[in-house]
Amino acid sequence: MKLYIGNLPFSVDDAGFKKLFESYEVEEATLIIDKFSGRSKGFGFVTIADDEVAKKVITEMNGKDVDGRELKVSEAKPMEDRPPRKSFGGQQQRRRF
Repeated sequence: MKLYIGNLPFSVDDAGFKKLFESYEVEEATLIIDKFSGRSKGFGFVTIADDEVAKKVITEMNGKDVDGRELKVSEAKPMEDRPPRKSFGGQQQRRRF
């Protein structure tokens, strides 16, 4: 089961994010990083193979205080399809090589 972890402090780095869940059987932990600033966007995802363990993580970690912020932990929802972005002026942007 894939879990959404939200409301993380922006100061949390990849190692700190993984450490939050080290006591659970985590297959994968991914912190979402802003590509321009290099710091956390305040959310991430954790994958746990056993659904019972995942439910335990939700129960135990949802609302937990981390550096003054209450974590939001829930089952991740599938990413929705979004329409393609439009460029300025409604014209399709051309690439020059």
